[in-house]
Amino acid sequence: MTNWLRENRAFLVFLLCFGFFRTAVADWNPVPTGSMRPTIVEGDVVLVNRLAYDLKLPLTDVSLARLGEPQRGDIVTFSSPANGTRLIKRIVGLPGDVLEMRNEVLIVNGQAARYDEIGLLREWLAPGVVVPATRARETLAGSGRQVQFLDGVQARRSFAPTTVPAGHFFMLGDNRDNSEDSRFIGAVPRHRLIGRAERVLVSADTTDGWRPRFGRTLSVLE
Repeated sequence: MTNWLRENRAFLVFLLCFGFFRTAVADWNPVPTGSMRPTIVEGDVVLVNRLAYDLKLPLTDVSLARLGEPQRGDIVTFSSPANGTRLIKRIVGLPGDVLEMRNEVLIVNGQAARYDEIGLLREWLAPGVVVPATRARETLAGSGRQVQFLDGVQARRSFAPTTVPAGHFFMLGDNRDNSEDSRFIGAVPRHRLIGRAERVLVSADTTDGWRPRFGRTLSVLE
């Protein structure tokens, strides 16, 4: 065993450095669901900056130093406070914000978002299940992004005013009617944030034999 360790120490050091890099500096995450459509689609592999907010002890939620503050509009990966599942959503509410939703319209601190329709399409949900969808540009507090609404599916399109607790963040998926987000799992504590998703590294079409989507390679996430 000693000889094996000596002969392979360079490779072992590489593995340790690689593991540290992925758990403390940057990571890449395949996206298996459509909860962030149209911004992120199934088959995207996104680059996650783990140093965007905190320097953490590897493999833990223990913060060693704060490096930045999460902002409204950031796309983040985090561990669900409900069951620990890793999710990717967009921050729409900061600590102390009052949020509500009325028939799909997001309202933050009394200001309603503006929606400019982009187009109508048919959205694939599951094999043999296709529903009408509307894509729009949502603008709120000086920032904007594309969001999507689905017709004919059960969804939580309204909720009463709720105040985001201190040290927590309210998350929504851009695919508003097909996302398990803070409407269901509650606000997310800061220590559960993993990092900020910044761009698509590579992408493949999961419905077409994993055909590469070269047009999405290295695209920056809005």
